[in-house]
Amino acid sequence: MGGWQLPDAATLATWIGLWWWPFVRLSAAFWAMPLLGDFTVNVRVRIILAFLLALLVAPLHQVPLPAVDPLSPETALLTLAQILFGALFGSGVRCLFWLLGLTGQVISQQMGLAMAVMNDPVNGQSTPVMASLLNILCGLLFLTMNGHLVVLDLLVNSLRLWPPGSSIYLLGLDQVWRLVAWFFTGAMTLALPAVIAMLLVNLAFGVMNRTAPAFNILSLGFPLSMIVGLFAFLLTFSGIPGVYLELVEGMLSHLAQFTGGR
Repeated sequence: MGGWQLPDAATLATWIGLWWWPFVRLSAAFWAMPLLGDFTVNVRVRIILAFLLALLVAPLHQVPLPAVDPLSPETALLTLAQILFGALFGSGVRCLFWLLGLTGQVISQQMGLAMAVMNDPVNGQSTPVMASLLNILCGLLFLTMNGHLVVLDLLVNSLRLWPPGSSIYLLGLDQVWRLVAWFFTGAMTLALPAVIAMLLVNLAFGVMNRTAPAFNILSLGFPLSMIVGLFAFLLTFSGIPGVYLELVEGMLSHLAQFTGGR
C-alpha cells in the first residue's frame, strides 16, 4: 500500500533553494531601499515581508536554482553574492532620494541656512530643513506613481534575468558608476537655478560694498539673500513634479541594465 513518503535530502535541498535565494536577495534589497529600509520600519517587518514575498515568488521560477547545502562553501559564496546584489539594487533606488536630499543641502548652503537642521528619524541623523522637505516630497511622489511596485517587479524579474549561480559578468556593473554620475549630475541640475540666483545676489552685494563702503551691507544682505533663496527654493520645489518622471525613468533604466536586462 503506497503512501506519502518524506523527500530525500537532495529533493529537500532543492525545495529549500527555491525559497532561500529569493529570500536573501529580497531581504538585502529591502534593507538598502528607501521607505522600507528606513529606521522607522522595524527589522521584523522587513524580514516577514521578504519571507512572504519569497514564498509567493518561489513557484514562479522559470530557471532551475541551485540546491542549498548549508555546509558547502559554494552556498556561502552564492549567499554573499545575493546580499551584494540586493544591497546594490536597493542603493540604486535610494539614489533617487539622495538626489533630492543633496539638492536641498546645496540650496541651504547657498542661502545661509546651513545651520537650520532638524532631526530626521528616517535617516537617523540631522539634515537641513530644505533637504528634509525635498525628501518628503520625493517619498510622496514615489508612492503616488506606484514606483515601489515597479521597483518590486524589477527586483523579482532579476531572479530570471540574473539567477543565482550565474556569472557576475552578466551584470551591467558599469551601470553602478553611471548611476553615481547620474546622481550628482541630477542634483546639480536641480540646484543650478537657485545657485545662480544666489550667486547673482552675492555679486550684486559685492559691487555695492565696493561702490558704497559706508553702506551696511550685512544688515541688508542676509535678509535679502534669504528672501531670494526662499523664492528660488519655491521655484525648484514647484518644478520638481514636472521632471520627477524623467528622474524615475532614468533610475529604472540604470537598474534594468544592471540586472542584465537590455
